[in-house]
Amino acid sequence: MTDAQIREILQDTRVIAIVGLSAKPERPSFHVAEFLQRRGYRIVPVNPGLAGQTLFGETVYPDLAAIPEDAHVDMVDIFRASEAVPAIVTEALAHLPELRTIWTQLGVISPEGAATARAAGKRMVMDRCPKIEYPRLIG
Repeated sequence: MTDAQIREILQDTRVIAIVGLSAKPERPSFHVAEFLQRRGYRIVPVNPGLAGQTLFGETVYPDLAAIPEDAHVDMVDIFRASEAVPAIVTEALAHLPELRTIWTQLGVISPEGAATARAAGKRMVMDRCPKIEYPRLIG
């Protein structure tokens, strides 16, 4: 994706489901969620091992299917192994009606997941981190 496209995603997005969000402050997913929330995004944590708990003031869901529609998730940020991406994309497409973007973190690459997302008309950002891209592109 071009810088202009990524900037547009970061400016248009409001609610981000973070799949694989950890409660451990030393983990990258924790730092990214904290950064994004400080920038005004609503974070919806997704982690089956923490389901029902609260992170960043939000209920943790076991999977994307459990997130209520009224959460208005428009982006999914994936902190999982590349092999898990196709199933996560399929679940996101099936259960998040306002979804516009799927984003995978650094080192997470799935051509199959990307093809599925794009075939459904969704934007796909792979192998990038919004915590890096936001200051670079927005300030």
